[in-house]
Amino acid sequence: MKIVIDSNILFSALIKDSTTRRLILEYGGTFLFPEYIFTELEKYKEGLLTKSKMYETEFEKLLVLLLKKVVIIPNERALPYKEEALTLVKDVDINDILFVACVLAHPDSLLWSDDKALKKIKGILVLHTQEIIEFMKEPTFEN
Repeated sequence: MKIVIDSNILFSALIKDSTTRRLILEYGGTFLFPEYIFTELEKYKEGLLTKSKMYETEFEKLLVLLLKKVVIIPNERALPYKEEALTLVKDVDINDILFVACVLAHPDSLLWSDDKALKKIKGILVLHTQEIIEFMKEPTFEN
């Protein structure tokens, strides 16, 4: 099962040594990020650095380590699904359109997000961190 990670999950893993970070680092399956996540990283990097209380070199090393666990999906792969994704997110959170498009581009995937509003989306599976933990424990789960 492929898991698309939204930006707030990545940000959480960068800010704090947490369950979220450990799940990303220890999962043996495939995580996906839309290429767009790099735009978000640049936009919020200073705030993430401050919250993490790390030196920039430590932060960059952790980011590289996390990114080694992820397949970056080029925008061109997700863009054909943008219109369908828009219909799913327009009443929920338009900012998550590329994450939803990434899920649609990979039918064997789900979205990991702690954004409660995204649970309202019909047509894709959205799991919160606690649900991801439970999901990974299931005997039928393949990573």
